[in-house]
Amino acid sequence: MIRFQNVTKEYEDGVKAVDSLTIEIKEGEFFVFIGPSGCGKTTTLKMINRLIDSTRGETYIKEKNIHEYNIHELRWNIGYVLQQIALFPHMTIEENIAIVPELKKWSREKVSKRVDELLEMVGLDPETFKKRKPGELSGGQQQRIGVIRALAADPDIILMDEPFSALDPISREKLQHDIADLQKRIRKTIVFVTHDMQEALALGDRIGIMQDGRLIQADTPENLIKNPANDFVKEFIGSRGPETLPFKEKEIFIKDLTGKLEQADPAFEYTKVMDTETRLDEAIKELAVTDAIAIEQNGNPIGILTSKTIVRYLAEREGA
Repeated sequence: MIRFQNVTKEYEDGVKAVDSLTIEIKEGEFFVFIGPSGCGKTTTLKMINRLIDSTRGETYIKEKNIHEYNIHELRWNIGYVLQQIALFPHMTIEENIAIVPELKKWSREKVSKRVDELLEMVGLDPETFKKRKPGELSGGQQQRIGVIRALAADPDIILMDEPFSALDPISREKLQHDIADLQKRIRKTIVFVTHDMQEALALGDRIGIMQDGRLIQADTPENLIKNPANDFVKEFIGSRGPETLPFKEKEIFIKDLTGKLEQADPAFEYTKVMDTETRLDEAIKELAVTDAIAIEQNGNPIGILTSKTIVRYLAEREGA
């Protein structure tokens, strides 16, 4: 789908941001580039849609050199999601999502139908959200709009440059779950850049670890952990086991947090109740729309789960 052949990006001062990169990203693959700051991961991403042109080497999409595509059509057919979100503040959510379809001269009816479809896909009611402005949405909601705007014209490729790094831990974890679930349904080719190893291991079908502009190892999360190519990869991943792969290898349940639950307020009537055997990702989705969940074990109430509970759990888990 996307093939780099001995691609190098060298600046006038002699610095090689990317050095002799050769790799193929398969159709429908969720591929993650990760590495230390300045390793060349974002430069690599931007060379796909020609925001940055390579100095040497060739890049192909569907076996056609990217320089043979009309640059505007190339970019219209590649969705792009940034950390900064970059929604137009003076435009409604509907207008933001519709930008590329309108540039491609879709009919008004087709555009409207696509906007509704995409909002529903990420759990945002079209009638509630499409006439709002970005400033009326939370950070997590804005980032969801950024993702579906990239999907609006149904591109084959989505580029995502650290899209969740500015969000709070709960919003970030929920969006990681959402994008993983979304990919199962849409099967796009996604190239994702992150500095967070936990995020890379959780999301990537394959992960490319870069150092000083070079691709050191590209492999599945499982193989990176079990068979690191060298000491740099081993140290970069750290001492990680199956618990590093929360969405793929190890399911986390509410029962794993029972020692951290808060006491229930007897004067408050909780609208949502979950059992300790419920998966944590289901609770995270619910906490996006409610403040607290009453938790039961064998039918008996044992405490309250809130966003703060999960933040504390994740912080301790990361530090373990």
